[in-house]
Amino acid sequence: MVRVKSLLKETSMMTFLAIFLLLSDPFGVANANSEGDALFALRKAVKDPNNVLQSWDPTLVDPCTWFHVTCDDDKRVTRLDLGHAKLSGPLVPELGRLQRLQFLELYKNDLIGPIPKELGDLKNLVSLGLYQNNLTGSIPATLSNLSNIKFLRLNSNKLTGRIPRELTKLANLKIFFKNNPRLKGPELMGFVRYDTGGSCK
Repeated sequence: MVRVKSLLKETSMMTFLAIFLLLSDPFGVANANSEGDALFALRKAVKDPNNVLQSWDPTLVDPCTWFHVTCDDDKRVTRLDLGHAKLSGPLVPELGRLQRLQFLELYKNDLIGPIPKELGDLKNLVSLGLYQNNLTGSIPATLSNLSNIKFLRLNSNKLTGRIPRELTKLANLKIFFKNNPRLKGPELMGFVRYDTGGSCK
C-alpha cells in the first residue's frame, strides 16, 4: 500500500513537472516540434544511401540532438550541413519553417526539382549552398526576401528562366550562377557581381 502511494506521488510530481515545463515555454516546445517536422519532411522526401539522416527520429521532440543539425541556445535550428551526402530527391517547402536558419548547405548531392519558393521565408539565412545538384525550374523571386544573405551558390544545376531582378535589392549578395546554361540574363549586370569560382570567404 505504501509502495502504491509512493508511486502515485511520483507520478503526480512528474505530471506536474511536465505541465510546468510546457506552460513555462510552450512556444519553445511548439517550435521544436514544428522544426523537427520540417526536417523530417526532408528526410522522407530524399533517398539516403549512406544513412546520414539515420538519427533524424521524429519521436524525439528536440531535433537539436540530430546529426548535421546545429541549434542556438533556444533550441532553434540555425545550421543544416548536408553537403556531399549523396542525397537524392526533391527539396521540400517545409524547410521554410526553419525561421532562425542561417546556413542551409545541401551542395554536391543529387537533388532534383525546383527550388521551393518557401525558402524566401528564411529571413536569417546567410548562406544557401545548393551548387552541384540537378535542380530545375526558375530561381524563385522570393529569394529577394533574404535580406541577410551573403552567399547564394546555385552553380552547376539545370535551372532555367531569367535571373530575378528583385535580387538587386540584396546589397551583400554574392551570386554563383556558373554552369547553368539555360538561365537567361545577365539581368543583374551592373547591380550585383557575378562570381564564377574561387572561395566564398
